[in-house]
Order: sequence, then C-alpha cells, then structure tokens
Amino acid sequence: MIAVVYSGSQHANWRLADKGKIVTGFKTTGINPNLQDERAIYQIFNKSNNLINHAEEIRRIYFFGPGASSTERQEKLHTVFNQFFKNARIYIDQDITASARATLGDNKGLIGMLGSGSNAAYYNGRKAVENNFGLGYILADEGSSNWIGRRLLKSFLTETMPDDLRELFVENHPLDRKQVLEKVYNYAHPTLFLTSFSDFVGKHKDHAFVQEIVQDGFRLFMETYIMPLNASHPDLPICFAGSVAGTHEADLRKMASDYGIKIEQIIAEPIHNLLNYYIG
Repeated sequence: MIAVVYSGSQHANWRLADKGKIVTGFKTTGINPNLQDERAIYQIFNKSNNLINHAEEIRRIYFFGPGASSTERQEKLHTVFNQFFKNARIYIDQDITASARATLGDNKGLIGMLGSGSNAAYYNGRKAVENNFGLGYILADEGSSNWIGRRLLKSFLTETMPDDLRELFVENHPLDRKQVLEKVYNYAHPTLFLTSFSDFVGKHKDHAFVQEIVQDGFRLFMETYIMPLNASHPDLPICFAGSVAGTHEADLRKMASDYGIKIEQIIAEPIHNLLNYYIG
C-alpha cells in the first residue's frame, strides 16, 4: 500500500492506494514543520483512525507540503513519519514539486502555486528548480489566501470595505480591532488565521471589491514571478495549482491573458492527479 499526501498549512489531503486502486481518501490537520514540532505532527497521525488502521500496511509514503524544502526540515519530517509508519519508505518534498507533477507530469514547464501561500518555479521534468521566490507570508505570498486575508482585514479595520460587504463580513466573522490585532501579532501561527477567510472570499468572489483585491494579488504574482520565469524559459507550458487558483480561475486566466500568458491547466486540488502520477 502507498500513501500520497499533499498538505497545506490548514489541511493535509491523504490518498491510500493498493495495487493501483484507491483504498481511502481523507483529510487531517495540515502538516508544516515550520509550525509544528515532531510531537504535534505525531499527534495528528495518532488522531486519524484511517492512519492507525493502515499504518503497518503502508510501504511507501510520498509527502509534499509547505516548509519541506530544507534538509533540516525534511529530516524532522522523516523522524516523525518513521516513528509512526514503521514499515514504510518515506519520500518528502516541497508542495510546489507536487503541483508541478500534478499538472506537468514528467514534462518541462512553469508552475504557479496559489493556495494558502504562493510560489512559482521552473520545473525541469524531475524537480522544481530552486529560486529566490519562496519568501513566506510576510515578505511575499502575493495572491495567496493569506495575502488576500491581510488585504481584507486591513480594509475592514480602516473602514474602506464597502458597507454591504462589511455587513456580510461581520455576520460571518464577528471580530473587533483588538481581536484581529491579537491574532495577527500575538497568535502563534498567524497564517492560519489569515487563511481562515478563504471561504468568505470564495463565497463573495463576484463582489467588485473582492475581485479588486484578488486581481491586485494576481497582477503582483504575474509581474513578480511568472513574467521573469517566462522570459528565462520561453515557450514552455504554464500551469497553476491551488485553492485560490481554482476558485478564481476565470480571473486568473483573464489576468494572465492581459500579460500575454496562456495558462495550459489550472487545478484546485493537486492530490487527485498526484495520486495518478504514482499509481499510473
């Protein structure tokens, strides 16, 4: 049996397969070595009946997630995975590699990732080539759900959010200034708070103000990441993956077209294609 895992900071998508057939699919809390220690990750495994029931049967695990780019953090993940899945060989890589394989397979191309965070890379058919783009939620993540969440919260606190949208926002998220600032500046993992508004944004994606925020994020993403990559690696297919890319696909395709970019494929959840990559 194999396990294929695609994790964001909020949720991890799991698929278990045996002899080319899916055994089960489920979600756990997200796994991010930047946010959790080994004990916290082990507890995530130990709270899942699916993992408890199948742990000894699993022989290979392919894990892709945020914070898995450095050797140190990969070793941290290897340690806790090996403790729980005692019979499995563990393969760990960063989330952008998973997005590339889910869209491009073994073909060269450019991959843009727009989910809870954002990133982009040239994919050489085997791995995402290192670059200087992955700067995290404070310095970068343009167009991601946490970037959009920051813009939404700022407009709420500065009272520049339109009244009709503000009423809807308060109904869904009854927050005051003190609560927002506490969660942003004193909360242990502010990215989880910032991405928590993604459902609200998706529900009201046709509102002009929401569209303006999303399009600003996409514009920055195109200018900062995709255009330089396209200039360095011309005539390659360009694909996107992630929840924000999937939710706002029409806006993303329109923005790309404005920059002369044709997007070949957009997928919201890489886990489906990723599983096919490993069992196909």
